[in-house]
Amino acid sequence: MKKIFLTAAAIFAILHASAQTNMPKDTTGFESRKLKLDEINLVSSYYSQNGNNAAVTGGIGSQKLTDIANIFDVKLSRYDLKSRKHTFGLEVGIDHYTSASSDQIDLQANSSASHADTRIYPSLSWSIENEKKGTTLALGISSSTEFDYQSFGGNLSFSAKTKDRSGEFTAKLQTYIDQVKLILPIELRTSGNSGHENYGNAARNTFVGSLSYSQIINERFQVIFLADIVQQNGYLSLPFHRVYFNDGSVHQENLPDSRFKIPLGFRANYFLGDRFIVRTYYRFYTDNWGINAHTADIEVPIKITPFFSLSPFYRYYTQTAAKYFAPYKVHTAADQYYNSNYDLSKFSSNFYGAGIRFAPPKGVLGLHHFSMLELRYGHYSKNINMSSDIISLNIKYK
Repeated sequence: MKKIFLTAAAIFAILHASAQTNMPKDTTGFESRKLKLDEINLVSSYYSQNGNNAAVTGGIGSQKLTDIANIFDVKLSRYDLKSRKHTFGLEVGIDHYTSASSDQIDLQANSSASHADTRIYPSLSWSIENEKKGTTLALGISSSTEFDYQSFGGNLSFSAKTKDRSGEFTAKLQTYIDQVKLILPIELRTSGNSGHENYGNAARNTFVGSLSYSQIINERFQVIFLADIVQQNGYLSLPFHRVYFNDGSVHQENLPDSRFKIPLGFRANYFLGDRFIVRTYYRFYTDNWGINAHTADIEVPIKITPFFSLSPFYRYYTQTAAKYFAPYKVHTAADQYYNSNYDLSKFSSNFYGAGIRFAPPKGVLGLHHFSMLELRYGHYSKNINMSSDIISLNIKYK
């Protein structure tokens, strides 16, 4: 983690020098056609979880997990000959986690290779904004790599503002083409697939269509409506999730090869004077596996001084159980599909915490280009004996 921060600092210095070189010399309103640095964000977080419903061991056992994540995000921009703004984004994320439940894929191991892994997920984006017409076209590609999972993604979006610029409509298409490595629980492997080199793979594809419309009602009130349609096909189980039947036999999780999801959401922001903002969010979710869910979220940023703010937040979530879920030793041989992953069970959860944001006009600690520092902490708990804590740090360079 120390190496990542040192690398980021070196890149900041290089890009700062480049930005100074590419600064437009004409300040009379001419938009520079040279590529310039807009901002750099470095986000680091630490996540810790505990619980007693691990899917790897059939819905029982430790869910202890820790994750350290670092995301490095760079945005560059330039104007073309038609005065259209081109924005380029590069993001690289690196997560490293340790998991007690994953270590139980091999029940005989004291500390198997599965107990820890590193995920790397870079992405590239490009958008072209016609400020006169109020339209934006954007493209993006991404990938995510870890030991047992490989994902490639692509997205395309188009946005158009209303004539008075108070509203904006956005349509977006996304796809993820994934490969799942078929790592079975140790006792379900045959002699022919006991080694790492003999793991097979299975495909999983996800297609997402999204629509949104945002509207400024007045100078204090803004709303946005969100709607998604999600279709997943392929291998939707996880191969190392065990399911224990009521006769004591152990099986590999088995779920349908198709899933259809519909999330519908609404956001509303209200500005209470110069010091308070009330941000609210509600989402309804349903799918053809039998899950219906509701999410309600509120955050109230409070401006303590012109450059220091505090943001307490709270989120409540509740869902019904999937048709294919049952706890440890409840499924029977008559079940076509079976799963003991408590993420598909009936539960409710609470997530609360606060963030502090520091953005002084002369820069953080007097460093002019370090424009913002934000620290957030949250505590998450489910009513099924699972809880977690997360703390994150965001540093912005402009």
